Amino acid sequence: MAASTSSKQHRSPYAPALGFRLLLLASLSILLQYGDHRDNYLDTLRKAIDATVYPLRVIVDAPVSVWRWFDETTTSRNDLQIENSRLKAERLLTQARLQRYAALEAENARLRTMLEARKQVRAQVRVAEIMSVSANPFRHVIVVDKGTRDGVYNGQALVDADGIVGQVIEAGVASAQCLLISDPGHDLPVEVNRNGLRTIARGTGGYNTLDLPFLPNNANIEPGDLLVTSGLGGIFPAGYPVAVVETVTRLPQEPFASVTARPSAALNQVREIMLIWSDDEQTPVEVPVKDAAADEEEGNE
Repeated sequence: MAASTSSKQHRSPYAPALGFRLLLLASLSILLQYGDHRDNYLDTLRKAIDATVYPLRVIVDAPVSVWRWFDETTTSRNDLQIENSRLKAERLLTQARLQRYAALEAENARLRTMLEARKQVRAQVRVAEIMSVSANPFRHVIVVDKGTRDGVYNGQALVDADGIVGQVIEAGVASAQCLLISDPGHDLPVEVNRNGLRTIARGTGGYNTLDLPFLPNNANIEPGDLLVTSGLGGIFPAGYPVAVVETVTRLPQEPFASVTARPSAALNQVREIMLIWSDDEQTPVEVPVKDAAADEEEGNE
């Protein structure tokens, strides 16, 4: 009772009632909203308040923004690493395909050259592919994928688009061993295309050099002369390019000159060769292939 009396004593007789104050503030608020809506009287005040509150917004939003930036950065880095790995794999695959295309293009060029050379060859020929090369450095022997079932015979001549390559030394059923003209044990009868001078070209064990050991010092031969097969011996048909003379050294104290020649064929690079059938050998015969239906009809008859 005493507290209530004291409260009433301290209240000013001029203070408005709570209901009246609420009504006054509501009316003032409505007036301000109406005036701001029509004439934007409070636009400057809003901007000032927004500028004052903006630092607080940044501070409150900072943890969320930092976390979002970190998550996006990490995700982007992982995506970039994955994309980089994928592009590297695609680049390697593309390079491998380009290498294969380059090999196919080179093979196509070689085959085109051989086809052009084949048109100039009058004898029966067949293209064969080299399967393997002897690992013995003192024996230049290759194996081709044609054998006796294809009509290959011992002593048959091999050429490529540029000249003589070698000869068959052992013909198997499905493959044949061939001796290159660069082998130290191979002798090839040749003649100088310029004047018909006959001699022997012997292998030296080097793919790029042949030796002509039986030419006297007064022989009519000069660097640049073309050597072709003479046709003697019955193995190599006459007229095929063999080599080009590189050096001629005349030795007065020796009975024979020192003459070397470079093979026309790239013996250490050749991939496909042509087998030549001479006139006195049986040319390969293509055996017709019958289908299964024809075989069954013949069996039934």
